[in-house]
Amino acid sequence: MSVVVQGHCDPAFRGVREVFEAQFAAGKQVGAAVAVRVDGRQVVDLWGGLADARAGRPWEEDTPCVAFSCTKAVTATAALLLAERGLVDLTAPVADWWPEFGGQGKEGVIGEHLLSHQSGLPAFARTVTAEEAADPAAMAALLASQTPEWTPGDGHGYHALTYGWLVGEIVRRHAGTTVGEFVRSEFAPDLWIGSPPEVIARAARLGARPVPAGGADPGGAGDLLHRLATAYTDPKSLLNRALNNPLTSYNKPVVLAGGWPGAGMVATARDLAAFYDRLVRGEILRPDTLADALRVRVAGPDRVLLVDTAFGLGYMRPSVNFRVPKAGRGSAFGHSGAGGSIGLGDPEAKLSVAFIPNLMGDGLGGDLRSFDLVKAAYAALA
Repeated sequence: MSVVVQGHCDPAFRGVREVFEAQFAAGKQVGAAVAVRVDGRQVVDLWGGLADARAGRPWEEDTPCVAFSCTKAVTATAALLLAERGLVDLTAPVADWWPEFGGQGKEGVIGEHLLSHQSGLPAFARTVTAEEAADPAAMAALLASQTPEWTPGDGHGYHALTYGWLVGEIVRRHAGTTVGEFVRSEFAPDLWIGSPPEVIARAARLGARPVPAGGADPGGAGDLLHRLATAYTDPKSLLNRALNNPLTSYNKPVVLAGGWPGAGMVATARDLAAFYDRLVRGEILRPDTLADALRVRVAGPDRVLLVDTAFGLGYMRPSVNFRVPKAGRGSAFGHSGAGGSIGLGDPEAKLSVAFIPNLMGDGLGGDLRSFDLVKAAYAALA
C-alpha cells in the first residue's frame, strides 16, 4: 500500500521529502515524522504512514512518539541550565550535594562524569520493574548504593537507562522538581518526560522488524554485528544489563507516564527540532555554555556498546552511533535513540533536524534512515 506523505517542505529541501517518501516506498517505515529548521525557520515538517498498524490509525500532524535516548540530551540540557545559573558546580564531587552517593568507590565522581557516561554505573545491580522506575528518588537511591563497574573517570560506557536517574538527580536536588516538570516549565513545554493520559492516547505504537535468520559473517562490520548480538543476548554482559533493566514494552502506559529521564520522552519531530533550534540559537543555554558542553570529554572504545562513541556533556558528537555527513562532523551534536530516532543541532549551520519513527531500527549502529534524512538536509544548505 502506497503512503501519502503529508505536511510542508520548502522547495529547497525537496531532497528530504524525496528520501522520506522513498523510505516508505521501500518498506523501511510504518509511521514516522521528520522536521528541519534553519535559523528559526521551519523548512520541513512531514509525516506519514500509520501511528498504530494494528488498529489502522493514521499518523497525524500532532502524533507524538517515544524518542528513546533522544531524551538524554533534553535531560542534560536541564542540568546544564542549572549549572549556568550557578546552582550546581559540575566540576565538584557529586557527594557534595548528594552525600549518599559518595560511598562504594564513588568519592571521586564529579557532575561531568555523570553527564559523560564516566561514572561506572551503566546498569542496576538488581532487577527493576517499570513501576519502580516511575519513582526517581528510589532509582537514584539504588544507584547511590552501588559499586561502580570501573573506576569512575577511567574510560566511559553508555549508561543507557541509568543515565536519566543519575543526571536527573542534579535536577531533582537543585530545582526541587522532576526532570519532566523542569523541562516543560523552563524551555520545552511539548517534550513529555512523563506523559499525561491524553498524550499517551495519541502516541504512536511501536513495532519491530523481524530478526533476520542466520548469523553475521566473520570479519569487518559483520564481525562487529555478531559481537553486539552475542553481548546483547548474554545476561551477564554490560550491554545486556544496561539496555534491558528495566525490561518492559515502551508501548505500556506505565512507561510513557513514568517519566524515565534517560529514554522515556514522548514528542513530535516538530517539537524536538524546535528544541534544537532554540538551543543552537542561544535561547535556552548561553552560547558559551553550549560550546563548553559540546567539547568532547570522552571518545573511543565504549565499555558498554563495544563500538567507538564520543560525548560532550550530555550530547553525542559524531561517531559510529551518531552518524553525521562530512559537512556537520565538526559542529553537529545531539542524540540518537534506540528506535532509530534522532535529534540534531548544528550551531555553525544554524540547522536542527529531528526524526521519530515507530518502526524500531538499529539505533546502536546509527540508523541509516536518520542518516539519509540528515544528509539530505545538509545537502540542501550547500
